[in-house]
This record gives sequence, C-alpha cells and structure tokens, in this order.
Amino acid sequence: MDARSENRTAPSPRSPLKLPKPLPFCRDRTARGRSLYRVLSQRFMMATLGFLAFFLFLAPLGASQNHGAQAAEPAGTSVGASGLPVPRFVSLKPARVNLRVGPGRDYAVSWLFMKAGLPVEIIQEYDNWRRIRDADGTEGWVYQSLLSGKRTAITAPWLKNNQGSMINMRRDASETSGLVAEIEPGVVGTVRECTGQWCRLDMGGVRGWIKQSDLWGVYPGEVFD
Repeated sequence: MDARSENRTAPSPRSPLKLPKPLPFCRDRTARGRSLYRVLSQRFMMATLGFLAFFLFLAPLGASQNHGAQAAEPAGTSVGASGLPVPRFVSLKPARVNLRVGPGRDYAVSWLFMKAGLPVEIIQEYDNWRRIRDADGTEGWVYQSLLSGKRTAITAPWLKNNQGSMINMRRDASETSGLVAEIEPGVVGTVRECTGQWCRLDMGGVRGWIKQSDLWGVYPGEVFD
C-alpha cells in the first residue's frame, strides 16, 4: 500500500435523510389530514355560497332602491365644481352673452346669444366657467354670472321647420282639459312647475299646461315647483 492510500480516511456512514413533517393544511393520507381537509372544504363552500347569494339577491335589491330614488334625474348626473348637479338646465341672464371656445376670457368667441331667458344646459364646470349647450346643439363656455337659475323652456324646437305644427297649451294638466292656446314651435316661456308629465308655463301673458315631452329645457320625468 503506498502513501497516498494510507492518508485516505474511510468515508463516514451517511446519516439517514430527515423528511419535513407535513404542514397542517396539506392533504395527507392520514385520518387526521383527511378530516381537516374536509372541514376546510366545507367552510370554503359555505363562504362561496354566501358571496354568490349577496350578489344575486341583496345587491340587485339595493340597486333597484337607489334607481327609484334618482328616477327624475338625467342619466349620468354628477356633481360639478359648484356643488350642483351636472348636467342641469339654467337660462341666460343678459340679452347678450358671448360663447367662447374655452373656459377663459383669452379664448375666442365662437357665438353670440342675443336673447335673455334662453334655456341652456350646463354640461361641464371649470372654476367659474360653465360649458353649456343650447337647443340646437351649439356648445361653448360662458362665465357663471351670465347664467340664471330661473327655469325656462322652448316649445318643441325640433318642429320649427315643420310648417303648421302647433303645441297645445291646456287649462289643466290633462289631455281632456280645455285648450288655452296653440303655441308655435321655438317659443320661449317661463316654467313655473313640472309634474313629470306636464309643465305649467307663462308665455307672453298666457298661462297654461304643456306636455313635458313637447318642451326643451326640462328633463323627462323631472318634478319641481
């Protein structure tokens, strides 16, 4: 035997491999593991059924209640910088109002309104400026002090080009009520109240009720007095 073989040491015997103990939540083949897995499975199933029951029954019920409370407001209503709902109807205060392409005096004037009391719809707010839209769909920005909360409306502006079209104004809010006047399309009047189906207006000294669907300046189903 040479020196190299004498210096070698005999290998130590290998220690037995120690396996980690199974985790409490692992599915093992022991009776205890099967029982624990069964309990956890039942709890998970119960939680899942409860979650589904909430969204199938309770959530739709709450949504329907909220929908009923807001039925008179236009779809997509939000709160603007003024704290008031957007969109909403207002009217022009002075007889001359510049409509600008942006929210500021440095923006160019795109249109000039020349009728006080004309109903317009606020569709956006920025600081003290309001983006408005008129009955013809023209949009632009005006300073908020040029607008009034006074409610006005236009009789069926979509019928202005229909020769002979007239809008009935009645004594009471009913189709069978007596006829007060026949109003041409495009006439502006002051709205006193709306029931959701009819509105009472003053138009050039004539007072009566007009169907809400024949007016631009009030929302369908809107109620106020």
